[in-house]
Amino acid sequence: MRPPVTAYVAFGANLGVPQTALLRAMEDIAVIKGVTLIKHSCLYRSAPVASSGPDYINAVVEISTVLTAPALLAELQQLEQMAGRQRPYRNAPRTLDLDLLTYGDAHIDSVTLVVPHPRMNERAFVLLPLAEIAPERVSEAQLQAVQAQAIERLV
Repeated sequence: MRPPVTAYVAFGANLGVPQTALLRAMEDIAVIKGVTLIKHSCLYRSAPVASSGPDYINAVVEISTVLTAPALLAELQQLEQMAGRQRPYRNAPRTLDLDLLTYGDAHIDSVTLVVPHPRMNERAFVLLPLAEIAPERVSEAQLQAVQAQAIERLV
């Protein structure tokens, strides 16, 4: 068996009942064979970035996994499908979006997967929840760079 790898996954949704979708997806990710949910951030509300529709609800989770990065991506995409995710056009509003942010210290650049996520450092809705659960992974400079983006931590 492969040694476990720590990975971070960003969650987002702005269609249907986004808060319910994210909480359900957190439960679902925790029961994937080969995945252990370590911790999750609070939920955050943010305006769409390079997208449209209602505000998004976002979160980040830390997992430990023995799955390969492509196998983990396939599992995440299956959860999106189960939540009714459709991809009519790039950055369309969505019922559930799961992005693999990091996979250990791996650098992957394939047709289907790029890790670390190429835009994670440009997005407050990723960096703030990530900083909440893994402050050592986000620098003050990174947070300063996204401070103008509107985001609200939900209680």
